[in-house]
Amino acid sequence: MKLKHLIVSLIVAAAIAVPAHADEGMWLLPYLQKMNIKDMKAKGLKLSAEDIYSVNNSALKDAIVIFGGGCTGEVVSSEGLLLTNHHCGYGSIQALSSVEHDYLKNGFWAMSREQELPAPGLQVRFVRHIIDVTAEMVGNVPSTAGQAEYEKITNENRTKLMKELEKKYPDMELSVKSFFGGNQYFAFVIEVFSDVRLVGTPPTSIGKFGGDTDNWMWPRHTGDFSMFRIYADKNNKPAAYSPDNVPYKPAKHLKVSLAGVEEGDYTMIMGFPGSTQRYMTSYEIDEMLKVTNPQRIYIRGERQAILKEDMQASDKIRIQYASKYASSSNYWKNSIGMSRGVEKLNVKAKKEAQEQSFQSWANANTLPEEGYIDALSKIREAVAEREEATATSQYLSEAFLRAVEFMMPALRYSNMKQIANVDVARKQAEAFFKDYSPSTDRKVTKRMLTIVRENMKTLPSFYAEEVDAKFGGDVNAYVDYLFDNSIFVDEAKTMALVENFDAEKVAADPAIPMVKSVYEMYYKAAMSTRESGAKYAEGHRKYIAGLMQQQPDKMWYSDANFTIRLTYGNVGAYDPKDGVMYKYYTTLRGVMEKEDPSNPMEFTVPARLKELYEAKDFGRYADKNGELRVGFISNNDITGGNSGSPVMNARGELIGLAFDGNWEAMSGDIAFEPELQRTISVDIRYVLFVIDKFAGAGHLVDEMTLTTK
Repeated sequence: MKLKHLIVSLIVAAAIAVPAHADEGMWLLPYLQKMNIKDMKAKGLKLSAEDIYSVNNSALKDAIVIFGGGCTGEVVSSEGLLLTNHHCGYGSIQALSSVEHDYLKNGFWAMSREQELPAPGLQVRFVRHIIDVTAEMVGNVPSTAGQAEYEKITNENRTKLMKELEKKYPDMELSVKSFFGGNQYFAFVIEVFSDVRLVGTPPTSIGKFGGDTDNWMWPRHTGDFSMFRIYADKNNKPAAYSPDNVPYKPAKHLKVSLAGVEEGDYTMIMGFPGSTQRYMTSYEIDEMLKVTNPQRIYIRGERQAILKEDMQASDKIRIQYASKYASSSNYWKNSIGMSRGVEKLNVKAKKEAQEQSFQSWANANTLPEEGYIDALSKIREAVAEREEATATSQYLSEAFLRAVEFMMPALRYSNMKQIANVDVARKQAEAFFKDYSPSTDRKVTKRMLTIVRENMKTLPSFYAEEVDAKFGGDVNAYVDYLFDNSIFVDEAKTMALVENFDAEKVAADPAIPMVKSVYEMYYKAAMSTRESGAKYAEGHRKYIAGLMQQQPDKMWYSDANFTIRLTYGNVGAYDPKDGVMYKYYTTLRGVMEKEDPSNPMEFTVPARLKELYEAKDFGRYADKNGELRVGFISNNDITGGNSGSPVMNARGELIGLAFDGNWEAMSGDIAFEPELQRTISVDIRYVLFVIDKFAGAGHLVDEMTLTTK
């Protein structure tokens, strides 16, 4: 039997099934009509599936974009005005900031189109077409194919398919993504816009209120939003930045609701969830709890402590490292919460029960050559075989390649015989040193070299050849020598190298032995997992396909892979533990209550916000009780990548921006917890209040299409 026949039968079975928990799921848009629309309407939806996603007509999907490299945004006006989270725009806001123009601390608002700031390197992407290419990718793969045969055939099929797509869509970005562990495939045709300009951002005291302390927590009081505008050429097509470009005219923009939300209201979120592991096995949970999460938590925690100290001491360093610190700390705290949630909610035992059920089914109902009987054993063996290499490569990545900043430019230059494009190299160097503090990197490097020596069994060769042989094992002395003499930590020396490249000078640089030995060890560890990786991929693919055969009446959805999805549910409170009940919304009163002068980096309240609160000057953005709501929660199913996604009501109108999950259900990427899992969103009325009443930029609100029903 060919693999496509299996997948078609599974999709058809899922399409007629009734879900056990419809709040769970990151659903593919082309199947909403077959799989979800009946349940969505039962929950309160007032639209048709065609209103949300249409092959031939504009729909809500056409207002949603990939924002930058890992977030979601939505178009909210006919002039290309776009909303996303503050933390999604953070990198661009930081890049545009300086000590003289500190947009992170003070915020920024363009009072005219001419004042909007081009954001270098920022792109947004519209998904124009979604095409099921399962038949083209795996239609000729035998159902008994091992991983080597599967990869050979699908790679050949992908090459052929991409050529066909490139001919049909010559000006588009194309992507073919696998789903259900490689059992299904979709092609995405994407239009990329690269002229994106900053329109407005609240100060960090609003946009990042609560900082690390409140991250992933409810109740939440963060005004997590920022505004940009998409520009196009005079034909409304993508174009590089030009003063002659004009605001983009979208096929669809979201209406914005002033009506607010009440408990039980229908909600849906459309966006680009990044990565989930809902089909993770108990063996992988062990690996996560014992190796990957503890290493990440420890190493990042050590580095972040150094960055934070330097950021508090210097405005220049604070601006330079704001985005770097935020990016690191977000996943650091996520890992802490993930381990806590998995252990507290007994996720491993639930996975083991599922695996036992699957194995019994496979033994009784399938043939050995089909690959289901030994699917779990392949995963178990692969995880065991890769354990040491995984630990090694992750430690090197976290402690060196991610943490020690000069390493990557040094590595890049070490492989050059000459610079191919001096202008490009000059811009790369300028960008690097703009946000680089050698004194901070020196401190980090000393700490990273120390903890690697203390915790890794086998060390990169430079420890013996450089640190021990030349500096008597004194890490601090070695690092000081390196920073005092290396080209790659000094802007003037690096720029001189760019203008007059000398490969021999690079080879003699004191940083090169360290850089090369770390990368060689990392590469060797990564390459040693290829065989176990193939074994895991085959087991994973067969396990998922087998689960779908075992339970044909269940509604199945694929893990998130940063493709556009929809999740739907309802606004709702929750009780995380005995004696505690969290209501479904927060108000501006909570912002005032959380103010903490002893923690100015996280809990500062701007004077203007206090004035508005004391006067109760909330305007049309107040709720029926005269309060200004800040955030709300719903039981939608999201993950990283959904940051900035629109939260819409039953009519498809914007009611908030999703920006976080909740601490009690941090295991949600592995196992959805319907009673606990909540999406945290900033209420759109708070967003509009900050724009209008706080910032005095009401012209931006006037540009939107507002509704009051």
